[in-house]
Amino acid sequence: MARSDKVATVAELVEQFRAADAVLLTEYRGLTVQQLKQLRRGLGTGAHYAVVKNTLAALAAKEVGLDFLESDLKGPTAIAFVTGEPVEAAKTLRDFAKENPALVLKSGTMDGAPLSAEAVVKLADLESREVLLAKAAGVLKAKISQAAYMFTALPSKTVRTIDALREKQEQAA
Repeated sequence: MARSDKVATVAELVEQFRAADAVLLTEYRGLTVQQLKQLRRGLGTGAHYAVVKNTLAALAAKEVGLDFLESDLKGPTAIAFVTGEPVEAAKTLRDFAKENPALVLKSGTMDGAPLSAEAVVKLADLESREVLLAKAAGVLKAKISQAAYMFTALPSKTVRTIDALREKQEQAA
């Protein structure tokens, strides 16, 4: 690869690192081209999965302040640049790795913070953003309903007590 090609590749990788919400490193040794195509389709449009040269990726990572990725840029490495939902991409990679043991999750980063392979698996175990938001909305709705009940309980109890006293006075008269 000519020097100008390497500079262009590093610049492109720098842009991908900066644009990504999360970056997940994998080792793909032993996967066929067909399996890699299947994985790329599974990741969808929210992630770009690319096989990269380790030295060029290390230079790009260093340039954007992700020096800690360099230690995992050894052997055949492919990088998932996630611009959408990191949880969905991590789930796809985890599930694909279960079906194809040749795919190994190495590490990654999310919002500039390092992720170990175990952290990527934990990220994959999370529910999607939409599900978590729906659960939070359900909890808030329940608390609001409880508050509304508490605000109406005292006046309605007062009304029932007054009605009972009125009926008692009418019967006594």
